[in-house]
Amino acid sequence: MKNFLNDNFLLSNETGSRLFHETASKLPVIDFHNHLDPLTLGNNTIYPNVAQLWVTGDPYKHRAMRINGIPERLITGDATDQEKFKAWAETVPQTLGNPLFHWSCLEMERIFGVEEVLRPENADAIWEKCNDLIREKGLTGGSVLKSFNVELLCTSDDLLDDLSPNKKATDNLGMIVKPSLRADSILSFAPGWIQKLAQQTSMEIKDLDAYELAISKKLDDFEAAGCTLSDHALDSGYSFSEPNKSSAAKAFSRVMDGNTLSEAEKEALQNQLLHFLGVEYGKRGWTLQLHMGAQRFTSSRLRKLAGPAGGYATIGNTIDIESLCRLLDSLEQSGNLPNVIIYPLNPADYEAIATLTGSFSEDGGAGKIQLGPAWWYNDHKLGIEHHMKVLSAYGLLSRFVGMTTDSRSVLSFSRHEYFRRIACDLIGRWAEAGELPQDWDMLSGLVANISYYNSKKIVKLS
Repeated sequence: MKNFLNDNFLLSNETGSRLFHETASKLPVIDFHNHLDPLTLGNNTIYPNVAQLWVTGDPYKHRAMRINGIPERLITGDATDQEKFKAWAETVPQTLGNPLFHWSCLEMERIFGVEEVLRPENADAIWEKCNDLIREKGLTGGSVLKSFNVELLCTSDDLLDDLSPNKKATDNLGMIVKPSLRADSILSFAPGWIQKLAQQTSMEIKDLDAYELAISKKLDDFEAAGCTLSDHALDSGYSFSEPNKSSAAKAFSRVMDGNTLSEAEKEALQNQLLHFLGVEYGKRGWTLQLHMGAQRFTSSRLRKLAGPAGGYATIGNTIDIESLCRLLDSLEQSGNLPNVIIYPLNPADYEAIATLTGSFSEDGGAGKIQLGPAWWYNDHKLGIEHHMKVLSAYGLLSRFVGMTTDSRSVLSFSRHEYFRRIACDLIGRWAEAGELPQDWDMLSGLVANISYYNSKKIVKLS
């Protein structure tokens, strides 16, 4: 069978092909939001087999396998790695039309040189071929990332995480591995977590003021380690109201006394702290990322089996735009509105967020508010093109920060190539249809900015 992953894969026109091959493909990769483990990267451990590298830790694949009827034992259970690999091989041919098919073929071809589509008939042979290559090349996370021309990546780190693995990874891999703050624990108010925060900051945390001061001290540590971004998951149903420090302080006291908060008390405390954190990010010149609209609580059974990030979440309701505007306005009125990237999971929110990019503009602050990359269930050809068309129509595509993987797999960095091919093809089609000028410098500059230079600015490499 002829390999469909040829030089012009996803490139349907001459201009798009030239934009990809002469501009986009030559640029390094900056991935400013992913969930790779910096400790694993820093140790640069050789993977034991292809399943450990490719299948066992990937919720995207797990979701498809469940839809395909694969028993959970062969997904997250006690089956051997080879059994799980063969279960994935059974699923791959069923993913035709799903982005997982393109991603999987790219990952196999780019890293292992496998041009065949994985299927039950060739699973054993491909298992052996990939494992032989892992052993021969000593394949590690770092070597995979280098093959994708990664210049910089930002891991997602809890406020209490040890940040030394990021420096170790940077020193060992020849690329920059910066921390970014995954701040959800700050708004969860788990007593054990607060106790650890007190220990790490050598502070006695009895009230909200002390809690905020301890958080600020830890933010200093992140800043010293090169952090320039934070991330908050605001799931389906989130609503922001004006912060009330007095009500929040009372709620925090109840937390410290071991009481369970009412929904109103929890919301008051969360909103105060989200505002406090937004101000802190603004003061430090960080970028605030808001991942919005996921419905994470679906199957209780799968949550118990696979954990909180097991690939069974779904798209939630549309974003409460009025609430989001209150949050941004409260930060702007404080004088410390940070740069903000908003990732809506529900594509019905694209138009609203694209217009919002022009609602909090500042003098000299190009791209202050961003409609973030097509995220999670939208990270496919249809979703990427829809996202770019909406952003072009309602905002400025030229200021778009481009692609990020939001993934736990080093192989998912092939999605930067996937994104760049789709973006170049779309821009090329516009040019050849006479909707954009056939001005090479203008078109190439646009592609270079959304592939690399705009993301380079938010991580402060330039």
